[in-house]
Amino acid sequence: MIIWMLLPIAIGSPLKQYYKQMKKLTVFTPTYNRAFCLHQVYTSLLQQTSRDFIWMILDDGSQDNTRELVDSWKKDSVMDIEYHYKENGGMHTGHNAAYSLIETELNVCIDSDDYMPDNAVELILDFWKKNGNDSLAGIIGLDQFKDGSIVGTQIPDHLKTAKLSELYNVYGVKGDKKVVLRTDLVKKFPSYPEIKGEKLVPLGILYLMIDQEYNFLCLNKPLCIVEYQPDGSSNTILKQYRLSPGGFAHARLVKIKLSKSFKEKFKQSIHLVSSAIFAKKSSLILKSPNLTITFLAVPFGVFANLYIRFKTKL
Repeated sequence: MIIWMLLPIAIGSPLKQYYKQMKKLTVFTPTYNRAFCLHQVYTSLLQQTSRDFIWMILDDGSQDNTRELVDSWKKDSVMDIEYHYKENGGMHTGHNAAYSLIETELNVCIDSDDYMPDNAVELILDFWKKNGNDSLAGIIGLDQFKDGSIVGTQIPDHLKTAKLSELYNVYGVKGDKKVVLRTDLVKKFPSYPEIKGEKLVPLGILYLMIDQEYNFLCLNKPLCIVEYQPDGSSNTILKQYRLSPGGFAHARLVKIKLSKSFKEKFKQSIHLVSSAIFAKKSSLILKSPNLTITFLAVPFGVFANLYIRFKTKL
């Protein structure tokens, strides 16, 4: 009798691990003091036409009632929810934590002030099942506003696969797009640097690194409904630029290295110089993969730095 009573405890962890691996998608949500709007994500996930997903919440040191709110949802046991608390470090550290924890085949980030259309999970999984393979990085879908309009422009209908950078630089696509990633692939790339005292590293550098080797499937349907909060990174980007110069400099160094055109390398060099001035580290300039272009950009970088100081009164 005792053996049978102890058996569920002994096998509980392996069974839970197996159950997680059976799921195909992790929807992860980095959040910081967003209990007032996090219910939108929860409600949209309750309404999904497919439940083949895990919702992973990365709490970046919230001081509101986020934990209590999530605990109440977990008690309802209507979906698979994982909650992870960490010290405040910024959005990119939430992504680092998520990528280290996720075990499903695919993952997608839905921000705490956004949510998913009712059929989004089903769209992702069906599209990947029909078209996905190990040579592809994942799926690029659309972002949509609450009024039903698409953020920016749609993806050209004739494109079946493309690199994310190609959509913007070659095909003239505009606006944010929703990226679904293969988890095993993401784990092969470096984590975002976590710099003491800074709270932001531009997330796009991961996609740029992936672009060097892999294409994405193009899905011309909305996967996320967005609402830009006044305190969100989209609306405070210049302030973040000034407060996180090391993180932005890191992104510029990656872009100088991987960009193919002189124009783009020069543009990124301007920002590298500006970030180096904010960081008070001239050594950042000397790390440039193309010192000639970067030195040519120095006067423009000084001007950019002055402009950002003028626009962001700290």
